[in-house]
Amino acid sequence: MKTGLGATMVRAGRRLLSSLPALFGVLVFTFLLMRVLPGDPAVFFASGPNAGKEEIELIRKQMGLDKSVPEQLVFYLSDIGRGNLGRSMMTGQPVLKDLRERLPASLELTFTALLIALIAAVPLGVVAALRPGSAVDHGVRLFCALGVCVPTFVSGLLLIYVFYYLLGLAPDPTGRIDVFTSLPPSRTGFLSIDFLLAGDFEGWWAACKQLILPAVSMALFVIAPLARITRASMLVSLGSDFVRTARSVGLSWHKVVVTYALRNAILPVITIAGIVFSTMLGANVLVEKVFSWPGVASYALDALLSSDYAPVQGFVLLMAGIFVLVNLIVDVCYGIADPRVSIE
Repeated sequence: MKTGLGATMVRAGRRLLSSLPALFGVLVFTFLLMRVLPGDPAVFFASGPNAGKEEIELIRKQMGLDKSVPEQLVFYLSDIGRGNLGRSMMTGQPVLKDLRERLPASLELTFTALLIALIAAVPLGVVAALRPGSAVDHGVRLFCALGVCVPTFVSGLLLIYVFYYLLGLAPDPTGRIDVFTSLPPSRTGFLSIDFLLAGDFEGWWAACKQLILPAVSMALFVIAPLARITRASMLVSLGSDFVRTARSVGLSWHKVVVTYALRNAILPVITIAGIVFSTMLGANVLVEKVFSWPGVASYALDALLSSDYAPVQGFVLLMAGIFVLVNLIVDVCYGIADPRVSIE
């Protein structure tokens, strides 16, 4: 029987295979949903309703809209099987190329925002759990409530107004890098990493300054669920028998909290962090629009507004695949945090 890493890989492969029906359902549902939306994309890309019938029919043929819906679905699934997500009418490029170019920008923004949220939320949740009912606890809960109530585009505009317009501390919020900074050789797609690999520390700092405000805008919205679940889990963990036993044998309070209570309370936080990451990656379109961030969410929104089917379908498939992958990573992290938990 396989053990260790081999067994983990086998179980991970089984989980991936079990996700294929769900991905297929997402493909079909998205395809059908795009076909029932109002508006004719051929009319839009033919320069408006005053375009000639011949021009409209030519574009309909190019987009495959001259065929019946079942035929379109068969051709679409066949293209997906060959790794072809179609061509965007907006950019004139293959959707796969557009997503590949824009995905690193969204990932870099989402990873940074999640890191900021975890750094802030976990200590807040722990402190609130250590002093339940105190002024600190009420302050943390109020901060979390405000974070949930304020939409991301509002917090983004407020941050721009304060730090860019009033204080002048932030750079011009118009993308990943300012116009005066040369881009580094693209190796990972993450500008902060590519600048470091190129040894350009001025460019790295310029990229980080552009990243801070949109990442904080996203982080403010997700700190609340992370802090709340941390607080609730810590309260349960601190009231457990093993914590009382550890205290009774003379262990320091710091060791009890960090080594025993927090490690057992971290499992629900890992779950919420995985869900939050997947949600942030697909729902950060408002932040991308406010800060002119060239990510996949804003790309999909522009395609949706213009009834460009292929980019929207490719975006939904990408998000579904990332969601499956994140869930698998969360299961693996479960096993690392608590060896008693099996990936199965």
